[in-house]
Amino acid sequence: MAQLFNAVPANDLPDVPNYNVCPTNAVHVVSTLDGQRRLTAMRWGFIPHWYKKPNDGPLLINARSETIAEKPAFRAACRARRAVIVASGFYEWTRDGDARLPWYIRRSDGAPLAFAAIWQDWTVKGETEGMRTAAIVTTGANAPMSAIHHRMPVILEPGDIPLWLGEQGKGAATLMRAATDDTLYWHRVDKSVNSNRASGPDLIEPIDPSLT
Repeated sequence: MAQLFNAVPANDLPDVPNYNVCPTNAVHVVSTLDGQRRLTAMRWGFIPHWYKKPNDGPLLINARSETIAEKPAFRAACRARRAVIVASGFYEWTRDGDARLPWYIRRSDGAPLAFAAIWQDWTVKGETEGMRTAAIVTTGANAPMSAIHHRMPVILEPGDIPLWLGEQGKGAATLMRAATDDTLYWHRVDKSVNSNRASGPDLIEPIDPSLT
């Protein structure tokens, strides 16, 4: 991943592979720090600077592109602390009555997904050790994705990344749009992924929906 994104890897990266990344888990994040791209670990769950403890308010795993520049929690990060969260895929759910039916979603071309993200250093007042936290930027779903969910992550193409990271000046707001209709592919997976204790590569294996 460091080579793919031309970044220097840190020594605190989370274990891989993780087939069931959950909120508050560590994720792989590319950001530009001190003029250099770095691949580091961050907590998935943005913590605003005024939180006195991590659970002092809502768990902010996503930031809506339509309001990110206005929300007090996100607006400073949107201007100065943009990043890319790297993943091979993600899950989304549909409903069948009371049942939550999971889908595994990935790029059609098999490349890694690059989610637009923002980050924030959070430290308890009076302490020096804190944590680096991040949220994924979301937008309205494109036409195919809307069959599963009305929102989707902002997915960056390789050529978009320098602009999003602030390496090519201003204009990053133009990237906060839905991916083209042919970008993603998805298939049904087993409902075992609904548990945050589930793990292993079987979670992303396709299943026949008619058998569940």
